[in-house]
Amino acid sequence: MDITKTDEKTADKAVEKTGETAEAKATALEAAAEAAAEGTPEGSPEADGAVDRLVEQEDDELDDDDLDDEILAAAPAGSGVGVGGAAVVSAALGAVALTGTWTGKIVSERETLVGQISTSQSGTPAQQISEIYGDAWHATALVNGVFALLALVTAVLVLVLVRPERPAWVRAVALAGAVLGGLGLLLSVGTYFDLFLSLPTAGS
Repeated sequence: MDITKTDEKTADKAVEKTGETAEAKATALEAAAEAAAEGTPEGSPEADGAVDRLVEQEDDELDDDDLDDEILAAAPAGSGVGVGGAAVVSAALGAVALTGTWTGKIVSERETLVGQISTSQSGTPAQQISEIYGDAWHATALVNGVFALLALVTAVLVLVLVRPERPAWVRAVALAGAVLGGLGLLLSVGTYFDLFLSLPTAGS
């Protein structure tokens, strides 16, 4: 009987058992060819046993790979507490930027006091308006703008770094923080440069 035909039949038997690709068939062919080259009788239990051992080895390797994939899939991902907290912080900073802060109030009162001191003796009405009120408003807008910028940057980082498997509320809160921060930054810039309301004049 032809050895080549026997080798092919043995390889087909290995492929049927494993259900794998042509690579497994080629490996089985090599094992069967080696058994035939060593003088093992064709169709003998020794040749079939060599192929069976090869098939079992391939099955064990495949089972190990499947087990590794299951372990990786079942591995718990990060809890996302940090990302969720950052999203909440961004929304809070955005709200603070719109409503004002205690820091902004202190800075505004300081600028008002400095203006009163500097213009109490020889300041003109225009200077008094600018240094007492204008500087205080601008200082408040500057502080609120800093908070708005922090809110916007934090929200953008959360939206960029958040994973798809995170809860939807994290992305929603971060988006709200980005909107509030952007709106607060726009209002702060407009107030600082007197784009919405200009300073009153001395005659008005």
